[in-house]
Amino acid sequence: MLSTAPHLAAIHLAAIHLAATPPQLLPARELMAFTLASHILLVPFGVALPLITLLMHHRALRRNDPVALKLARRWSAVMAVQFAIGVVTGTVLSFELGLLWPGMMGRWGDVFGLGFGVEAWAFFLEAVLIAIYLYGWRQLKPWTHFWLGVPLPLAALMGAFGIIAANAWMNTPHGFSLDAQGKPVDVDVQQAIFTPMFGPEYWHFVVAMLMTAGYVVAGVYAVGWLRGRRDRYHRLGFTVPFTVAAILTPVQFMIGDSAARAVFHKQPVKFAAMEIVWKTDTHVPEYMFGRLNSDGTISGGLKIPQLDSILAGFKPSTQVTGLTSVPAADRPTAVQATIAHWAFDIMVTIGSLLILLALWYAWSWLRHRDIPRSRWFFRCAAIAGAACLVTVECGWITTEVGRQPWIVYNQMRVSEAVTDTRAESLWAMLGIVIVVYVVVLGAFLAVILKLRTRWRIADEGLAAGRTGLPPESDTPYGPRSEPEPAAVGTAPGGGSDRTSGGAS
Repeated sequence: MLSTAPHLAAIHLAAIHLAATPPQLLPARELMAFTLASHILLVPFGVALPLITLLMHHRALRRNDPVALKLARRWSAVMAVQFAIGVVTGTVLSFELGLLWPGMMGRWGDVFGLGFGVEAWAFFLEAVLIAIYLYGWRQLKPWTHFWLGVPLPLAALMGAFGIIAANAWMNTPHGFSLDAQGKPVDVDVQQAIFTPMFGPEYWHFVVAMLMTAGYVVAGVYAVGWLRGRRDRYHRLGFTVPFTVAAILTPVQFMIGDSAARAVFHKQPVKFAAMEIVWKTDTHVPEYMFGRLNSDGTISGGLKIPQLDSILAGFKPSTQVTGLTSVPAADRPTAVQATIAHWAFDIMVTIGSLLILLALWYAWSWLRHRDIPRSRWFFRCAAIAGAACLVTVECGWITTEVGRQPWIVYNQMRVSEAVTDTRAESLWAMLGIVIVVYVVVLGAFLAVILKLRTRWRIADEGLAAGRTGLPPESDTPYGPRSEPEPAAVGTAPGGGSDRTSGGAS
């Protein structure tokens, strides 16, 4: 009977906590989860597609390559469409932070709000730079146009800096003191931005965005390759983004390992949820998948003895903090821990498979100075983009669900931050947002597919020797379907730069 007392006490505390949970908490969580899960699918292209586009653009100018220039031009159009859709989904998230979680923003906004300010300025700057870059195809000299585009990926990275700074602060809040009423005072902005989790989170996020965008873009041309389009256009469209992603894949694996170890040191209870560790102990086994039960037992999964302690501290005797080190009301539930654990394991599994794919690519290149010819390679490459999007979702699930029940780690619970708006109103808002997002994302896909069809028709007409100019014919130095008359041999920005960008 004495041995069951701690479990009964834990159940009692959990029951008290659930009884105090406001009814609007669940719909507020669901609304935030849906909008964030939808927006995060667009983030890799907002952060990383500008850099990949500029890499192709630079190759086109340096090698006088009209095919590379055509790809850069087309990717810039996709980048602009994605940015427009991202404006909608990102703005909704910004409003939701204040509308759904006024307790957090009202109490802690002065401490960590600068990150959102940085993100807003980066967003404004990115909008201006995208407009200049699109305008520049028609009006600027080739190299002038390219160099004016260089700040674009820097602005995207600055936006990521602001968002990750805010999230890292929520995971490891620093840079303030609390007065007698529990309100934050003596704010140190530098410490509030550069928290212990900022570095691991930021670099893990940025490299993940670059990898994801690289694999997704390459996957489009891998599908074309599988359908028999073996021209240089598809080869180059595949090779450049896939090479970027393949190089970064092992780098990301090491950064991810470092980030997980940072969680082990700075957020031990979250680490326990990620690894479903129930009791603090040494020689802790690693479970691949599996389900944590409310009594601490684990059902299913692959058990690897001592591996969790080895991964955490490089030796079996490393002590790993368990979930029971804190009261039941201060840790994730068994279901939440299982969700975080599965998300983490899916992310690690996909990352490991992507390393094998990158090694396959590297081996073929080193041996033959060519990409692999196997259809299985291109099938895997086509799937890799979707797999990366899954890992992005899993990464945020791990970060947010593993932190429960805290919205600000060990400082404020999610239930304390939620709005007073009635639950019925929030459920109705969720329904409206779902409908709007389906329409918006459907419009995004429709525009992208329309662009793809237009470009394919133009390329087929070019291959057939038709006289019509492709959609890119209005660029001052871009790829042409036929030579221009001498009467229009000078660009608006000046003479000889017209052909230096790859005119043909």
